[in-house]
Amino acid sequence: MALRFERDRPRLRAVAYRILGSLSEADDALQDAWLRADRADTSDVANPSGWLTTVVARVCLNMLRARAGRREDPLDDAAPVPRPGGGSADPEEEAQLADSVGIALLIVLDTLGPAERLAFVLHDMFDVPFDDIAALLGKTPAATRQLASRARRRVRGVPAPEADTPRRRRAVDAYLAATRGGDFDALVSLLHPDVVLRADAAVVPTPEPVVMSGREPVARGAMASMARARSAAVVLVDGVPGIATAAHGRLGVVLRFTFGGDGLITGIDVAAEPERLAALDLTGAGVS
Repeated sequence: MALRFERDRPRLRAVAYRILGSLSEADDALQDAWLRADRADTSDVANPSGWLTTVVARVCLNMLRARAGRREDPLDDAAPVPRPGGGSADPEEEAQLADSVGIALLIVLDTLGPAERLAFVLHDMFDVPFDDIAALLGKTPAATRQLASRARRRVRGVPAPEADTPRRRRAVDAYLAATRGGDFDALVSLLHPDVVLRADAAVVPTPEPVVMSGREPVARGAMASMARARSAAVVLVDGVPGIATAAHGRLGVVLRFTFGGDGLITGIDVAAEPERLAALDLTGAGVS
């Protein structure tokens, strides 16, 4: 079993990362899973790889449920994640993993309940049969299919029925690209002269919410969030293109945009307070 675990480690780590959205937590889950596997009687295990996947998934499910009970503050994108024993997850490796999986997908997965997330990841990403997932969740296969189906609809997303949605999506894409690249002039060109930005106190953080107006002050404020933009992606916020960040798999900040008739951005609402984030409907950016 030890040899099988080492052979399967890359796949098991991929399973854990997609379920948890955090590289350090995925590695912790693998360590816990191995301790459980090493203590178990595996003499009658016919499919060791499948059995190990189930063990890892069960550990991850417990971690998701514990996380749901104590929503944590998002971590700084650039800060290494502390590990037991004094080590830390490699921020560059975490960023590469997030890019390979898709930051937008990780953001939407973080809005799902533990059972939905597990059902979707195991079935849609790793071809685990619904019967096996159902046994893990303590549900019927039919109920497990429904969980995966609901998660799939959120991941794909359905845009609001507005004629301007594609144009707004392009503007939001351009906003994110300019912020990531530090292109001040490109960012200014997307903003209305009288644009107003409002941000929760938790965004900076500051004692009071932040309000600024004018395209250059707003653009300078956006430039200050270049590090955060590395973990950001375009998603649908209440059916309308917006931006969300997910440092280490945790939803952190959501930007909602309003537009003028000329297509320029007239308002940016930046939400970071937990109760505001919980009230938003985030789905995959299923618009072209």
